[in-house]
Amino acid sequence: MKSDFRQKSIEMRKRGHSIKEISDILSVAKSSVSTWVKDVKLTPQQKLRLKNKIHSPEVVERRRQSRMKNESNKKAFAMDEAANEIRKLDHNMLKMIGLGLYWGEGAKKTKGMARLSNSDPMIIKMGMRFFREICNVKEDRFRAHIHLHSASAVKESEKYWSGITGLPLSQFFKTYTIKSKSSKNVRQTLPYGTLDVGVGDTKLLLKILGWIEGLKKQS
Repeated sequence: MKSDFRQKSIEMRKRGHSIKEISDILSVAKSSVSTWVKDVKLTPQQKLRLKNKIHSPEVVERRRQSRMKNESNKKAFAMDEAANEIRKLDHNMLKMIGLGLYWGEGAKKTKGMARLSNSDPMIIKMGMRFFREICNVKEDRFRAHIHLHSASAVKESEKYWSGITGLPLSQFFKTYTIKSKSSKNVRQTLPYGTLDVGVGDTKLLLKILGWIEGLKKQS
């Protein structure tokens, strides 16, 4: 069987096939094909054909796609490996994460309102856990407000953010809509708009800001 593959490889090489082509067609290792055909001399025309084929748009695109796939696999593996390092959030870890989110995305000067704003549903979900589990906010105290760039998406957005927050629409203010003058692609990049969610509680706002001040002293 091996001698058959060797003979076929030599014949195909004499016809001007590349080592990779022979390997793919016969389903044998390129190293084996390379050894079998090492004494076969290609004509100048055959060499030119193979050279041009290597740089053809189709081959270049296949190589590009292959590199992208390999790069995606490497990134996915690295991310999965890192994700496995994260264990279940304990109380203190959730508190630190929530404070970090509020430090970056929360309202600091809104009088009497502890409020977090973002378009990322995962940030809003983590913020809700912070309010509920760390700040002990009761469900009926929450208020939410959606900011949209398309009036036609109001109902869909309200349903979406209600599902993300777990809050009934009765606790949402009227959705605010405004057309964007800076970008025509806002509807695609932010299809559900941005959500403000929080609670009217001056003491809670001051406590959160105080916690953040404590973190600042650690830096």
